[in-house]
Amino acid sequence: MDKKIVNFIQKHHVLSCSFFAKDKIHSISCFYIFLQNPPKFIVASNQDTLHVKLAKKNPKVSGTIHLETKQIGKIQGIQFNGSWSRAKESEKSAYLKRYPYAIALNPELWQIDIEYIKFTDNSLGFGKKLEFRQI
Repeated sequence: MDKKIVNFIQKHHVLSCSFFAKDKIHSISCFYIFLQNPPKFIVASNQDTLHVKLAKKNPKVSGTIHLETKQIGKIQGIQFNGSWSRAKESEKSAYLKRYPYAIALNPELWQIDIEYIKFTDNSLGFGKKLEFRQI
């Protein structure tokens, strides 16, 4: 994965993503950590939420991380696609290190295995895009 994409992801901490199954669609925003090998986001959520219920029916997820700015030359953001599944227990310590206040919640952790990222970075030139595909 291009270092510019990794740097952008590591500078941020909230992603938004959407889930779809049958005739229902649902979007969320959540704190994340990013693990590079293999590339994935780790997020906290509860099994009783609508998005987790939808993900059990259809694990495909799409989402975004972006810098909010009105300055065209500074626009940056990623769009991603991936698959949702339960995270390994071993990844809990990394998540809680970044978000220690979550310890009180004893969160259930989930992962989004990244299949595709498109990174728009206008600081490299208007409309400049970098892509990553998991083989």
